Amino acid sequence: MTKDQLAHFKQRLLEEKTRLEQELQDIGSKDPNRPNHYEPNYPESGGNSTDDNAAEVSEYADELSIEARLETELRDVQKALTLMDNGEYGVCKYCHKPIDLKRLEARPASSSCIDCKKLLTQEM
Repeated sequence: MTKDQLAHFKQRLLEEKTRLEQELQDIGSKDPNRPNHYEPNYPESGGNSTDDNAAEVSEYADELSIEARLETELRDVQKALTLMDNGEYGVCKYCHKPIDLKRLEARPASSSCIDCKKLLTQEM
């Protein structure tokens, strides 16, 4: 991979990291007891009816799911940036072959080639 390609992917990863951190802050706040973990804010509708309470719990459950997905994506981006710093970016963690540039363009945080990903998810 050329220096220009690495710079391109690093910029994409940094932009994705910023976006993910912003989305996590929008739905909650950092958990001071757990690094790189966010806790969604519990929605308060102001009402005390059973319907209001059910709506709050449902919304909170949705945000927990979103928060977990965003945290996973953020961890993937951070891992990719670490691999880049170590000179190991763009290499499949399973077969150790280069990851196709088209795959990295579609998902810069990819850590596996398409063949290994398909094998792992049993798509072959």
